[in-house]
Amino acid sequence: MDPILTKLGEAVESGKVDKNSPYPPQMKGEDGADELARQALDNGVAPADVLTEALVPAMDRVGRKFSENKIFVPQMLMSAKAMNAAMGHLKPFFQSGDVKTKGTFIIGTVKGDLHDIGKNLVAMMIEGGGWSIIDLGVDVNEDTFNQTISENPGAVVGLSALLTTTMTNMEEIVKKIKEVNPDTKILVGGAPLNDDFRANIGADFYAPDPRGAVEYLKELAA
Repeated sequence: MDPILTKLGEAVESGKVDKNSPYPPQMKGEDGADELARQALDNGVAPADVLTEALVPAMDRVGRKFSENKIFVPQMLMSAKAMNAAMGHLKPFFQSGDVKTKGTFIIGTVKGDLHDIGKNLVAMMIEGGGWSIIDLGVDVNEDTFNQTISENPGAVVGLSALLTTTMTNMEEIVKKIKEVNPDTKILVGGAPLNDDFRANIGADFYAPDPRGAVEYLKELAA
């Protein structure tokens, strides 16, 4: 593999966003994901290779470490920021069709809930897995989800909730989405949820962490 892709993967895994980033301390002054992604493209590395050989494996390693409690949310957020910096250089190739995405993932925190850290982590991890993301933000109702699905046929939907008081809104949203778009796959996640709740409300998949969502989508796209 091209050495620059190895370095890029290490930068993302370590959470090194760019040269000026003080984190992690042991990489102070070194190029980060931002510079390395640009260099890779300038050196003629195919955009698809940057994604599949550097970013996707790096975020997979990050997700695995998080699942095993070897790293925690702050480190994961830094890795996601580094991945985002690299993805900034790839976005034009996604838009032009030079890099094929695996599909479109629509995500939002459900109505009544304003928490977004978990949602943002999942969105970043899934984008790092090669999907186009439409992030609807927080406090999203069923009409907004359905409107976005109608504009993006075949998209997969992710619903997030952090509060026991707002997770009940998921049931209504899932029901309305399935009424209008019965074939739409719906993932749910958030601290108070479990798979029994997912089954009761009629959603298709529950992920306890971002990596679970990425793995499920990988199977869907296969």
